[in-house]
Amino acid sequence: MDSLVARWPRLRDSLPRVDLHVRETPVERWELGGASMLVKRDDLTTPTLGGNKARALELLLAGVGPDDVLLTVGSTGSTHALAVAHFGAQLGARTEVITWPQEEHDVSLATASRLRAIARVTESSSPAAGMLRATVRRLLRHVRWIPAGGSSPLGALGHAAAALELSDQLARERTPAPDILVVPLGSGGTAAGLLVGLALAGVPTRVLGVRVVPRVVANRRRVLSLARRAAALLGERAGVPAPDIDDARFTIEQEQYGGAYARETRASRTSQELVLARDGPALEGTYSAKALAAALAHARAAPAERVLYWLTFDGRWLGTGAIARPGSGTSHGAER
Repeated sequence: MDSLVARWPRLRDSLPRVDLHVRETPVERWELGGASMLVKRDDLTTPTLGGNKARALELLLAGVGPDDVLLTVGSTGSTHALAVAHFGAQLGARTEVITWPQEEHDVSLATASRLRAIARVTESSSPAAGMLRATVRRLLRHVRWIPAGGSSPLGALGHAAAALELSDQLARERTPAPDILVVPLGSGGTAAGLLVGLALAGVPTRVLGVRVVPRVVANRRRVLSLARRAAALLGERAGVPAPDIDDARFTIEQEQYGGAYARETRASRTSQELVLARDGPALEGTYSAKALAAALAHARAAPAERVLYWLTFDGRWLGTGAIARPGSGTSHGAER
């Protein structure tokens, strides 16, 4: 959040946050499969458990303390739920998670196992049933609600700060801003926040959200609405006009979805293997590998454009067995 506070010091008091040790993440240049791109290593946001979720949780967990109960929802292998439970435990809070089934692969199974070790997990039959159960629990018990994926106007401001951080890094290194920024698109908080931050930075970069969930969740109307609400919240807290969000700077890539949430595809497995071959960080087939597949396809199709891939998944905590062979888990379904 330092990049936001540096520009608008009023946010130091008007935008409470908790110190999760989020730090500036590096920007690297990768050469992969005949394509060149910049990579924002947001897998390294904190020393303990990185990934994009930590940026939103700096704001969403503000004021949480010992004996508080956090409640969130997600699929069985939800990295969001794992991040809530992990950072909640650091603050002395207990976490309850209501989950629903998904297609599984090695990383989702490892995530689910670790989540059950540090949180109280209640299984439901579907997302609708899980959300209904969460609503009832919120009405009947005193809990701190953390929205699915951390996607809310407040949470999105953590990602707006990340976009400003990127702009500052590129300016220091005298590197031109990317023409297009490629990011996984699930609940939409990261993409929405990046749209706000890029507007604040005044850079013309377009955001390509790579859809990895059903269209009812990941669609233009929902993401742009969230971006505008986040922009309005920032303007209110900072005491400045809300930045304008340009619809034309946001598009959705539909081709990498694969037909079901967390269903691995041939393209996602190939992108994982390319990164492993260069001794790069672990990816997973739900979000990060599909977004990288889209970034590679775009870089090859438009070599004159500067592409930046936003790496949202932290695989440092995984054992090597969980990432050694993409597609070796229980995922199934049509190949693409």
